[in-house]
Amino acid sequence: MGASQPAGGAATLEDPRATGEDPGQDVRAPAVSALHLSAFRSLRARTVPLGPVTVITGPSGSGKSTIMEAYEALARLGQGNALGEVFGERTARPGSPSPYVPQGARPDRQGRRGFRLGCAVTGPAGPLRFDVAVQAEPELRVVGERLSRDPGETLLATALRDPARRSVTATRHVAGADRALRMPFPDDRLALPLLPLRVAGTTTEDRALLEAVEQVVVALRSVFACDPVPARMREPVAAQDGRLGGDCANLADVLRRTRAECATRHAALLAVVREGCAGPVTELRAEAAGSAGMAGSNLVRGVLERGGTLPVTPLEWLGEGELRFTALALVLLTGPGVLSVDTVYEVPAARQALTVLADGMDRGLDGRQTTELLALAGRMARRGHVRLLATAPAGGALARAAAQTEGVTLIDLGR
Repeated sequence: MGASQPAGGAATLEDPRATGEDPGQDVRAPAVSALHLSAFRSLRARTVPLGPVTVITGPSGSGKSTIMEAYEALARLGQGNALGEVFGERTARPGSPSPYVPQGARPDRQGRRGFRLGCAVTGPAGPLRFDVAVQAEPELRVVGERLSRDPGETLLATALRDPARRSVTATRHVAGADRALRMPFPDDRLALPLLPLRVAGTTTEDRALLEAVEQVVVALRSVFACDPVPARMREPVAAQDGRLGGDCANLADVLRRTRAECATRHAALLAVVREGCAGPVTELRAEAAGSAGMAGSNLVRGVLERGGTLPVTPLEWLGEGELRFTALALVLLTGPGVLSVDTVYEVPAARQALTVLADGMDRGLDGRQTTELLALAGRMARRGHVRLLATAPAGGALARAAAQTEGVTLIDLGR
């Protein structure tokens, strides 16, 4: 389940789901259906159900961003990142208290403290649950993982048997008995993404285990955390690979690519932008920015064409709300071939559903823009294209729109 890039980009742009074609009701893409935060930051014993479109609302400090942070952390671990890459950057210095451990958690006799988080995953292999326990103090280590099938059948478990060794022991359930895998796994990252390298897949039990592992890993890796930053989107950018970053700073380069490679998708984006931007909009494109012979002559900027004799409007002239709206619409309409995500290319596109994480999604947007984006997310979710998990302040435009939109899972942490 590697993440090698395909040569070129046009093939990945022409995802049938982006054009509105139904990939088939019999295909169920792996998806995270719930987050389980047993003890993570300020949240304890919290289960967060997730639908195709989910909006989490609540007052400041209620845990909205913590839920998003937990999901993104699980996604990065599922991609094979080391614990230090995911959690170490938030620790000021070695030996200092970890911000991820609940403040009231007491250390054990060896002075160790940690946190636990997990998820439920649906898909072709059936309902699964994955949990991981992490020692955060005095150093980051995986204490244990558990992959189980409802109701309570453990498929794979790891445990830190000997604290003196930098490894964990893995056991799997085969023919009614638990069997230890010969080779240990490192204690600084998840064993789950590494398992296909250790299991041959020659028996029925092997294949069932690998299918379950693939379902969880694909669901976790199919995540794109998005927070458009208008200040970064106003500057011309180099024409490169046309893969959108999480801050959407290279929006103009992506517009250059989508307009050239996927007319259907670009037309859909243009139709949405017309609804969310003030004034007439006849085209959305990129143009060269910089003079020939200059070092930055490969720079591009985005522009709106207004039609008739009206001059074009550079995107940098738009307000923050219009810029964020345009970027979020592009994210919801595109897929792994355009977004900068760790894509599982060997899994068919119809068996992948990208989950967009948008913390504070309605920041800077008005009610009309928010309603349009939520409706767009619903349409794309019904086609199996994307799932959306967004947060919004209590009483804000997104929370109000979610309460009135059919098919949206609304979670109010203030209740």
